[in-house]
Amino acid sequence: MLTNLLLILVSSIFVNNFLLSRFLGECPFLGVSKQVETATGMSVAVVFVMTMTAAITYLINYYILVPFGLEYLQIIAFIVVIASLVQFVEMVIKKTSPTLYQALGIYLPLITTNCAVLGVALLNVQNPYNFIEAVVNGFGSSVGFAFALISYAGIRERLALAPIPKALEGFPSALIGAGLLSLGFLGFRGLV
Repeated sequence: MLTNLLLILVSSIFVNNFLLSRFLGECPFLGVSKQVETATGMSVAVVFVMTMTAAITYLINYYILVPFGLEYLQIIAFIVVIASLVQFVEMVIKKTSPTLYQALGIYLPLITTNCAVLGVALLNVQNPYNFIEAVVNGFGSSVGFAFALISYAGIRERLALAPIPKALEGFPSALIGAGLLSLGFLGFRGLV
């Protein structure tokens, strides 16, 4: 049991990373990764939303939707859960850290439409996970998201100070950095 949970955790963080292997959630990855501080704040919000989404959507699916034959409402029900959690996180950040709230800008409410969060909920339903495994998969996926986002923000901060050719300044160098980071994560393929 514990070994299985560890395999799910390592796989979701490194091997099946949502940003760099599945290419889901690229909007905040490119939009909020200019500074490590902003990326860290977004990462904390995504970890909370993705983990809670994995738990709540699992319970809704297996205790409400499946028994009543309402599986066709999965996406709508899951989006309502995600939107509610994002609203909660937005209120907490706005109250506790107005500076971070300003820095995150439009990307914070966009977690609602972050396909990585919805992807976790849908993948948990498709895979034969029990409740604990689904929560571990959601947590691991969010930690992998955070790991990739913060790493990429560090790369972008360094690139902003590096003497690079004029044609590659700004977004082109950021995309090259994302590609190289994605290639680095391919090295984890044989891990699990």
